[in-house]
Amino acid sequence: MTLRARIAAVAGLAVVLAVLGAAVTVYVVVRADLRGQVDGYLRQRAQIFTGVGALPPASVFARGGLPRGPKLPAGFPRAVKPPRFGAASGYVQFVSKRGQIFVPGGQGSSPRIPSSARDRAIAAHGSGRALSDRTVKGTHLRVITVGAGSLGAVVIALPLTQVDHELNEILILLALVGLAGIAIAAVLGALVARTALVPIARFTRRAEVLSDTLDLSQRLDVTGHDEIARLAASFNRTLDVLERSVQAQRHLVADASHELRTPIATLRGNIQILREADRLPAEDQASIQDDIVEELDELTSLVSDVVELARETQTEPANDAVHLDQIVEYAVQRTQRRGEAQLQVSLEPTVLRGEADRINRAVSNLLDNARKWSPANGTIEISLRQGVLSVRDRGPGFQESDLPFVFDRFYRADRARKLPGSGLGLAIVRQAAEAHGGYVKAENAPGGGARLTVSFGAPVTQNGRPHPPSTSTA
Repeated sequence: MTLRARIAAVAGLAVVLAVLGAAVTVYVVVRADLRGQVDGYLRQRAQIFTGVGALPPASVFARGGLPRGPKLPAGFPRAVKPPRFGAASGYVQFVSKRGQIFVPGGQGSSPRIPSSARDRAIAAHGSGRALSDRTVKGTHLRVITVGAGSLGAVVIALPLTQVDHELNEILILLALVGLAGIAIAAVLGALVARTALVPIARFTRRAEVLSDTLDLSQRLDVTGHDEIARLAASFNRTLDVLERSVQAQRHLVADASHELRTPIATLRGNIQILREADRLPAEDQASIQDDIVEELDELTSLVSDVVELARETQTEPANDAVHLDQIVEYAVQRTQRRGEAQLQVSLEPTVLRGEADRINRAVSNLLDNARKWSPANGTIEISLRQGVLSVRDRGPGFQESDLPFVFDRFYRADRARKLPGSGLGLAIVRQAAEAHGGYVKAENAPGGGARLTVSFGAPVTQNGRPHPPSTSTA
């Protein structure tokens, strides 16, 4: 079933239920009102005959006429006359305490109403009242039985023929109204579905065009503030993210292919030269082999960096507890073993939520960058405060024109072009920081040198204090 059919069905069903509910309510209210009028008249009529031990008023007697059935005992009227102007008086009969039925005169040839167990019980007690529906000789009656004290009980009945006829006519009318309501509901349901789905159809057509053309620069039109507008805005934001991701991947592939040309060309040339190694002196052969190994190391590092940057399209990083101070301490120990620089380290215990491998790679790249630019026996200052890692070298620092591009992929300053590296180390640092909800910053430190600052997100705290570090050594 299509969405339009479902909406039409739901809207039509809602109208049908409303019409049927209104029809049922009208019928129940009218029926209750008509029958309530009958019951009210029966109660009023019964009050005339409920005087215990006393005769009813003379106005209810008919002069002349003999009662049908057994002889009426004292206290019961011999005949009953109808109210003035021929109003409906109801059929009256009496039930003695022993259960005998007595019919007063003046009521024509109406058949007597058989006594029920409830009638006999009320007559035996001489008190109580009961209303019931009965059918006598094909006539639908509304019957009231009222205790008459020591005399027994009075049974008064009114035919419901007219009431039933009115209810039947109302029922037919309401059925016709219901059928008309169902037809109107079908039309309104289709109209509502068509009107409601106009923006959805427009949204769908536009989305199909975008998917067919694969043009990520196009966007959906957002009008209004309803749910469709919110959906279109959300879809546009998704397209924004997708466009940025695709562009970033294209740039990465283009830059990587450009950077790979140099080591691959160098390897190709050296290998071609080695094909005629018998003509070269041993020293030249060894030099070429060293160049090949060096180019292979650079190529391996470049491929590893490209793979690391390609992780940008992956899901959120892991949510493991990471001791950043221990990771920095381990990276410092690796740098110290090389003996190429003096390190001043100040670390405070810091625990983060994230992926330890990515953070470790970023920290290593920061220290490698500082080591590369530090002069011989220079000092590298490393500090970790409130989850922010700062690394300062004593090198030449950054050119002002280079500062906005320090963390870009494959960006290399003029002074760095002769140094080893691919220009991806600091880009990996920024990607790892942003993946953990942090940031990076590059600046020239007062007194000379460069300072790189990185945050890998807010540290995990407990009672306002950082978690204590692990006692194990990374």
